[in-house]
Amino acid sequence: MSAFFDSNVLIYAYSSDARRDRALATIAGGGVISVQVLNEFTNVLRKKQKQDWPVIEAALQTVRFRFPDIMPLTADTHAAAIAVARDHHLSFYDALIVASAIEAGCDTLCSEDLQHGGVIAGLRIKNPFIQDAP
Repeated sequence: MSAFFDSNVLIYAYSSDARRDRALATIAGGGVISVQVLNEFTNVLRKKQKQDWPVIEAALQTVRFRFPDIMPLTADTHAAAIAVARDHHLSFYDALIVASAIEAGCDTLCSEDLQHGGVIAGLRIKNPFIQDAP
């Protein structure tokens, strides 16, 4: 199984939130992220958590080490995301995450933002913060 991680999983892993331990366990097996995930992670650490840049840079270095397979955002990914958003009634940014996961060849997308158990183009959505989520 190859997993793709949405930014919310990484954000919880780098927080004091009650979901931190579950997020850390979820990412322990490795997987794939995209540049969009790095961007959202950076933005939340800076804007919502009010972290200083050296703290953010250290966190990003750790994330990039843990996830060496970082999907780029390309014009093809953008076009695929538009089709996913249209066909599955998702927000564009959620569709961009889905499109990146599909492009990466992942079979699972770990995210709390999408419907747990749903399947989009063979990609299974798993909310790791739901009790019955394996």
